[in-house]
Amino acid sequence: MAHKGLVVLDMDSTFIQQEVIDLLALHAGVGEQVAAITERSMRGELDFRASLKERVALLQGLPETIFERVREEISLSRGAQRMVDLLHHHGYKVAVVSGGFENIISPILEAVGVDFFRANTLEISDGLLTGRTVGDVIDRDAKAEYLRYLAAELHIPLAQTVAIGDGANDLGMMEIAGLSIAFNAKPVVVAAAQASISDGDLIGVLELMGIASAKSEVDSL
Repeated sequence: MAHKGLVVLDMDSTFIQQEVIDLLALHAGVGEQVAAITERSMRGELDFRASLKERVALLQGLPETIFERVREEISLSRGAQRMVDLLHHHGYKVAVVSGGFENIISPILEAVGVDFFRANTLEISDGLLTGRTVGDVIDRDAKAEYLRYLAAELHIPLAQTVAIGDGANDLGMMEIAGLSIAFNAKPVVVAAAQASISDGDLIGVLELMGIASAKSEVDSL
């Protein structure tokens, strides 16, 4: 079956309501310190790679059992599950690309039915976080490259892709997508996006995509 298009979302504060690294930081006792770095990075005031390295270093020593605890503190954004179901119903593929951590978000995304996802990976040694990540860092450029890669693999023109995010590191993929949507976003992202959602409900994505009667279909699926 040919796919109508591809929708790629950021994870933290977009597909879910929380910032995962901030939740981890609270358990490590460095909540305020990490949240301040996160905020500056999201506004585009700090390089994402440097800010990620700095924040992850503060998590050193946390037990890997923290992943399950943090997962229980995560809630999907309003309309997230319904959006995924409706997009699938209309022939779209859904992906998440995140500067967060696959160790935590993988089971959540699999349960929701997201087709593809990519995120950073926290390094574990002897059951403890080392304060480092392993593998390629998912930053602004990597997010754009992942959208481009998926579109090519699925034979979907970039004009038929949608990118949704809230922070500066989402701007790369939003620049190349056919439709860019800012979701509860920082001013720099709202200014750059073609459309914006500010009510926290992801079902609005379908309306902005021009999928007719999205809200009326929600209860019928």
